[in-house]
Amino acid sequence: MSSILINALLSSCHDPDTLFNTLCWPTDSWPDTERVEALTTFIDGIGKLPQSDTSDDGDKVAFSTAKRDIFLRKVESIIWTQCLPVLLKVSNGNGACKGKRVQDGRAEITIAVCRLLSVCINTLCDTAVSGRVARAVLPSFQRPDGETEEELPGQGEGRLGIDVAIEAMSVILPTLSSNEELTTSILSSALSCIKTLSDALVSKITVRLIFTLLNCYSEDGIASKLQFILEDLCSWHKSDSSNTDSPVVTERTLLCLTTLSDYLFSPAKLQQHTLPQSLSYTRPDPRRSLQFWRILQDGLTHKDNVSRKRALYLLKRCVALSEDEAVDFPSSSVSSEVNEEIIFRWAPDRCKLLREFWEDYALVMETLEENQIHVVRPVLNRIHTLIQTAANDSQGVSLFHPSWLLGVYQRMFHSENKSVMREGVDHLLELQVLRRPAFALAFSQFIVGPFMDVMSESSLFHRTAGQSVGECPELGGKLQVFMVTFFSSLPQENRGPVLLQLVQRLGSQHWCAVPILFLSRALSHLPPCPLLGPDGLQALREVLRCTMITHQVLLRGAAQCFLLNTALSLTHVTSVTLDDVFSLLLHFRADESLRRGTSLWNQVLCGGGMRNTTLESGTVWGWNEGTPLWNQVLCGGGMRNITLESGTVWGWNEEHHSGIRYCVGVELCDWLADSEGSFRPCVREPADGTSTSTSPERETVRGYVQHQMEFFLRVPASSDQTDSVPDPGEAELLAKAILLCVDIEWRTQRRSGGEETTGVSGGMDSLLRPLLDTLSRLHTNVYLPLRKTDKSLQLLLRLLQLTPARHTPAAVEKEQEDSVTVSMETLVLGVVEPIQEFILRRLSGELQELCDVERAELYLSVLKEVVLMYSVLEWNHSKVQEAYFPRLLRYVLRTLEADQIPSVAGQVSRAVAMASLAMTCEVAVLGVFNLQSETTILLVHLSSYFYSPAPPPAPPLSLVNFNQRLLKPPTADPSTGVSEQGPLLKDWGRVAAHFIRDQWTCLGYGRRIGPPGPLELPRASGSLQAAIEALSLLPSGLVLPVLDFMASMLPQVALSEEALCVEAVTVSWKLVLGLSSNPHDFWPTLQGFVTMAFHHSLLELTEEQAPGLTATLQQIAVELMELSQAKTGVFNVLIQHCCHTWLPSDPGSDGESQSDAMFSSALLHLDILAEACVYGPVFRRDQRLIQEVQVYVERLGEECAANTAVPSDNRDDQFPRVCVVAFLSRLQPSNQLHERLMEELVLRLLKKDEAISKSKQRYYSNSLQHRVKNRVWQTLLMLLPKLRGEFVGTVLGRVFEAGFVSNQASVKYLIEWEMVLILVQYPEHIDRLWTCFSVDQEKTKTSVCTFLSVLVHLNIIMPQLKEKAVQWRKALDVILQWCFSHNFSVRLYALLALKRVWSLEGARAEAEEGAGGEDGLGGLATVVKACLHQAEAMQSTGNANKNWTRIQDHFFFGVFHPVRDYSVETIFYTFPSLSEVFEDEWIPPWKFEKLVDFSQNASLPLRNPVPDLSQIQPGDWIQQDKGDQDGEERWAEVQKKMTPWRLGIQEQEPELGLVPQQRAARLGKLHSALLVVASLIDKPTNLGGLCRTCEIFGASGLVLDSLRHVSDKHFQALSVSSELWLPLLEVKPVELADFLQLKKREGYCIVGVEQTANSQSLKDYRFPEKTLLLLGNEREGIPANLLQLLDVCVEIPQQGVIRSLNVHVSAALLVWEYTCQYLSSTGGKSD
Repeated sequence: MSSILINALLSSCHDPDTLFNTLCWPTDSWPDTERVEALTTFIDGIGKLPQSDTSDDGDKVAFSTAKRDIFLRKVESIIWTQCLPVLLKVSNGNGACKGKRVQDGRAEITIAVCRLLSVCINTLCDTAVSGRVARAVLPSFQRPDGETEEELPGQGEGRLGIDVAIEAMSVILPTLSSNEELTTSILSSALSCIKTLSDALVSKITVRLIFTLLNCYSEDGIASKLQFILEDLCSWHKSDSSNTDSPVVTERTLLCLTTLSDYLFSPAKLQQHTLPQSLSYTRPDPRRSLQFWRILQDGLTHKDNVSRKRALYLLKRCVALSEDEAVDFPSSSVSSEVNEEIIFRWAPDRCKLLREFWEDYALVMETLEENQIHVVRPVLNRIHTLIQTAANDSQGVSLFHPSWLLGVYQRMFHSENKSVMREGVDHLLELQVLRRPAFALAFSQFIVGPFMDVMSESSLFHRTAGQSVGECPELGGKLQVFMVTFFSSLPQENRGPVLLQLVQRLGSQHWCAVPILFLSRALSHLPPCPLLGPDGLQALREVLRCTMITHQVLLRGAAQCFLLNTALSLTHVTSVTLDDVFSLLLHFRADESLRRGTSLWNQVLCGGGMRNTTLESGTVWGWNEGTPLWNQVLCGGGMRNITLESGTVWGWNEEHHSGIRYCVGVELCDWLADSEGSFRPCVREPADGTSTSTSPERETVRGYVQHQMEFFLRVPASSDQTDSVPDPGEAELLAKAILLCVDIEWRTQRRSGGEETTGVSGGMDSLLRPLLDTLSRLHTNVYLPLRKTDKSLQLLLRLLQLTPARHTPAAVEKEQEDSVTVSMETLVLGVVEPIQEFILRRLSGELQELCDVERAELYLSVLKEVVLMYSVLEWNHSKVQEAYFPRLLRYVLRTLEADQIPSVAGQVSRAVAMASLAMTCEVAVLGVFNLQSETTILLVHLSSYFYSPAPPPAPPLSLVNFNQRLLKPPTADPSTGVSEQGPLLKDWGRVAAHFIRDQWTCLGYGRRIGPPGPLELPRASGSLQAAIEALSLLPSGLVLPVLDFMASMLPQVALSEEALCVEAVTVSWKLVLGLSSNPHDFWPTLQGFVTMAFHHSLLELTEEQAPGLTATLQQIAVELMELSQAKTGVFNVLIQHCCHTWLPSDPGSDGESQSDAMFSSALLHLDILAEACVYGPVFRRDQRLIQEVQVYVERLGEECAANTAVPSDNRDDQFPRVCVVAFLSRLQPSNQLHERLMEELVLRLLKKDEAISKSKQRYYSNSLQHRVKNRVWQTLLMLLPKLRGEFVGTVLGRVFEAGFVSNQASVKYLIEWEMVLILVQYPEHIDRLWTCFSVDQEKTKTSVCTFLSVLVHLNIIMPQLKEKAVQWRKALDVILQWCFSHNFSVRLYALLALKRVWSLEGARAEAEEGAGGEDGLGGLATVVKACLHQAEAMQSTGNANKNWTRIQDHFFFGVFHPVRDYSVETIFYTFPSLSEVFEDEWIPPWKFEKLVDFSQNASLPLRNPVPDLSQIQPGDWIQQDKGDQDGEERWAEVQKKMTPWRLGIQEQEPELGLVPQQRAARLGKLHSALLVVASLIDKPTNLGGLCRTCEIFGASGLVLDSLRHVSDKHFQALSVSSELWLPLLEVKPVELADFLQLKKREGYCIVGVEQTANSQSLKDYRFPEKTLLLLGNEREGIPANLLQLLDVCVEIPQQGVIRSLNVHVSAALLVWEYTCQYLSSTGGKSD
């Protein structure tokens, strides 16, 4: 048509130049798109005209040669004066591009000008011109260093914008195929841009440039360019594989490879057909490149789902190509030449196996995209079977490389669904193929990398179904077995490096407490083997120092125990020094794990039946001869042994994971003793400091300790008295080494039968002699270096702290004394006097430097330890009381009473004096001093110092010595201006705070021993005001002495100074709340606050006496309970304090009246008791996990040293209920106060139950409401025997009313039990039970089952009743009326009750009726028997029979006896366990036994006297149909994905014709510019609905893969004739790539409906008017080879769990959104 038009124009216009000039535009102007298109058509038409000097009859217009030359020159000028300037303007954003539709305008003019450029170049047919144009555009692709993408428009440099340059170069490239140098340069620039530009531009470069370039070449050119591209991409990926940008590199290399897939994966036979016979050139095969496979594997685990899709697409193409070629890959020749690792293999003779494997592998990877566990789980069994098949190849060569399996697990580990993640971890832990050394080695880096990352997820360690609280989590057990199996399978030479990497991984990132605990546990069970050297011990130190610093104390201590066992079992002794060992031991804290007396220190963990085998490395390994499992082989009993060079050493068990111990628990002392002489010699510094030397070849622990002692005390002489105190870490390390050495020798002596005490004493004397010599000279040698005295005292202090004194309560309980402790005390006793004299001298005025404050703390700590240790020695005790401390106290009081001197020396003296006084008070509190001693007398006069009257004119009772402050010394000498100790004064705040804290320590002691009686009111109120001020002055961690003082002052002023008391309590509570995130200080401060604020004197106050204070205490109690919901253990502190305060004394004791007075305050705070009865928050899963793991650690007992080292903190969330039950068990019904409290508590609990029942909120099983109701009725049951009969009668109606409420099963059983016990104890209320059956049936409905259940136990109630026959007949009457209920459950309960009741008196009544007695049934017996016969006839009625059997076997109607089984155990443990209540609600009896306050008596026994009920399993009466499908059956339900390129579609020419004109004419309506492409959709129903949607919203057309769908009945059922009014096009799937590129050139924006990393949300996206909407396949979505053709991906925001919508629904949403955006401009009708 264009040629006809041009002929017509030239025929009518005799001057074509005029027409040419008319179509052109001025250089400085901006052309319209229509003008550019007109010029393009004109040049294209003229260029096609024939060259001639004449014209034929005017029918055909021809160009003369001269005119053509002129025309061509003008065409060339168009390129340089029209096209390129316009493109430069577009790049710079000038001209008409600015406006409302900037992006659309730029795209349209760019496409039009590039089409003009293409026509000009093709018309010229001059490669030189096209080369010059290409070189002009090429600089736009070459970005200077440091230039960002935003700086690329080329302003001022003549460069085109990168997007414009891409379009321009794409039309130039087809003419440059002969210019090899230029095309190579263009290709290099394009590849460089791929590495630096944005994703959108990368896709554009790949499709528009590289694809176009390859299409221009012949086969040999294609091969060379492909080789160039492949090598560049692989080298880029390899060089950046370790960088943080590696994911981006993988993403872009995959994009390029997918684009080129049709070139790279064309079969060899197809290439041979396209080549001449003389050529044998073939395209590069990416399968031969190892880096190519690395790219694919990285892509399969990429975070971007599109990259994963592309990688899987390429993998499928590789498999398909290998199958089509049917040759071995790699070939034998290639395998012999290349030493690289072979990741992919293909063998034609195993084609079926490999094809099935790779299809299933692809299925698994595609299935993992769903993130749904029920979809993922079925395929895992299949992939496991295939892996085993491939791994066990008979030819000895594995066809499946282990690295492919890593992708499966890594995808599962990265899943958003925690269940999928857990399934992946479980599957890996049970992977049998890892027992092959090759697979284990291939997995090693995955284990120390991604596997360790996923193991840091705490949620994996939750209990599984069927496990009880306190059991080791299932994953923890599997992890232990896996570690043993994995390291057993590794080659011997790889175990050490892999273990080192694993331990380093533990210390290189943050770990939560639970994962690192079970990882440490798993490592501790590895069989002993020399694997860890100095680097390994250093890595363990990092774990202890950094990783676990913030963990819970008990879990941290347990992990330390496991890690120490790991170190002792796996250390390569000959490669480490004793320095390395003891440096590691330094990080095991004595208060958490490594302490003398714990199992970790001196007890054998796994004793009995152990036999040792010495390996060649010198380490010891053992096995248990008495365990048959160790002697069985793999096929026989699950055992398999691995033979190493040193013999058979390692084994595992497949089935009995819990019944086997993999290692011998290592005893620290024995390990050191056995390893003596094997350690690597230490490099030591000689005494003269000349040069280093090596220790003897055989170094003993004693020799090491002696050298360390010598080095520790070697201090150069110095006159500098301002040295700071040395780091105590050295003393800590040496103290542990000394004690370990002595314990080793003591144990050796004991084994040899020698005198233990003599040997230990001599050995310790020789070790400590340098220290003792130094200590003995402390008082006499004034020239002893200060640093040496400090270090010696530090070492002495740590030795005393690590060695428990003989006379402590813990030591007294032991049957025999520790000989090491005896020797220690004996040796130190010889130097105790010099020590005390030295410390007294130093404290009495010699400490005057700022660094001496810390030194004074050291002195006072040593003095306190020494005084407490030797207080039982009369001569020393007397000297301490009468000489040392009196002298110290006199100096202290003189210093404090003197005027303050604002100098460093003066202020330090005051700080040291106050600290000394506080330490003396602390020692006095422990009862060391006699009441008549001079020390005690001086301490009594403390009050005279603090309460001393101020000089006039001050008030006589002013408190001038409260909250004394130190004066900060000046930082410079006023006379010289020279700085004086400026840097050291930065710590002055801490010194000043401790000075105030020490004052309150003294004041608290003064209140204890001062004169009895309260202070004068002004002094008391002033003291309290000063205490409030101190709270604002002190750091939160130092306020305990202030709270202790306030506890004694508040009761004195509560009535007279109520406002002040309220302020004190409020300020203190705010301080406690501020510490909630600091556990170290929070718990002691909370304990002190509760003791102060809830003092018994304050609890006794009524609202009339102190309304403000009582209201404040009540509010704080409420806030404290709220805090306990998030912080376990907070409420425990309050309830324990209150119960101990209110706990009644034994009847008849002297303190009974006083006890009643304190107990009366409980009635004022009944809310606390009521809350404790129902306490038990529902914690988050992570909080619950921590608590359950703590229970697990506690149940390890002494096996875990942390249980001995870490004191119990009573923070169990069940403790408040246990404590209050123990409190209630002590109440006596004979005491009126106790009776009143119990009755009011019952009323409050009933009110709580009724409030929940009346609330409109429906509560579910194990919800908080359910638990509260359950706890209410447990408490009511427990209190029932203590209640008065009259009171029971008043509340019985409310109990019956509770039976009408719809309750959960556990609550229902407790209410029924309560009713039965009430009727047994008070049978006179039986008539009130009968009235419950006469209530309106609409109210009872199924709740009547509760009262029928009571009648099931009528046999227990009957003996207590009067007129038994009458009551029995009433029971029969009420039961029979419910036997005919329409509700099956009611009938079932009624029949059971009828059966039980009839069995009581039925035979007697029938006999009397037969004899004509008065109690005859009057024919009722026939009805009863008929009903019972109906019940028994249920045997043949399926489910009815099952339910009838179940209800009879139900524990409540079977073995349970309401009276016999009444006990605390049944109420709080057995009943919940049988009633489907979660396990965290079960309170075991041992928790009550731990409390000494619990009172057992006949009316409320602790344990059930008969074990029948406890022997029933919870699931015995409920048969749950769980149905476990077979693995292959589950596999059969998985739908296999289709492989699109294997559909057998023959190649054909594109059929891109438009819709026939006759159909368009028939439509008669307007359309939008939206084109919907559905060629990938194959379901007729989806296509029919989509056709209807497109027609309604006016789409311009719908593209199908075949027009035959239109005649399908399923299509027509959904389309409802819309196909008659909508243009339909047919484009085959194989033609889509060309079709989309055609539409791109026409100006369409290609929009895909797909979720990618860069996809835009539908609610934010603005559709261009010319939009092509590409829809994906129902199963696979958009193929990877089409994704790079998209301009943008749009995703639909989702809120649900399901991952995707139906494709028709997705398309309808996008079509509607497009319509909404353009509806206002086009108009339309509404439906």
